[in-house]
Amino acid sequence: MKKITFIAGFALLSGLIACGPSAEEIAKKEKAKADSIAAVEKAIADSVAAAQEKAMQDSLNAAREKAMQDSIAQAEEAAKKKSAPKAKKEKKKEETKKEEPKNPRAGAVKEGSQTKSDGSNPRKGAVKVQ
Repeated sequence: MKKITFIAGFALLSGLIACGPSAEEIAKKEKAKADSIAAVEKAIADSVAAAQEKAMQDSLNAAREKAMQDSIAQAEEAAKKKSAPKAKKEKKKEETKKEEPKNPRAGAVKEGSQTKSDGSNPRKGAVKVQ
């Protein structure tokens, strides 16, 4: 009986070992696992590189936009500074025109007034037109 038990145990153990994966199958599984890990790592690296590239591009676009806005602001400020002296000159010209009207009849006497040649007016109602 011991021999039968021993033979049955040995047969069961050899059957169990024979049903397991072979060395080739184990190597294939390991290679597939390594390939899968490599593919995931490559995908992660590509994703990180794409994110960095996008961030750099966004940063460049933002810098260009800010530079353009700054240039526009500087140009507008320069235009205001250039137009401000012109406006002041025009205002000064207008003020000079208002202060000194060029009237051909300046110093003339109203009709009907009687003024003496010395500039005194016998009638107090007469007024010089300026």
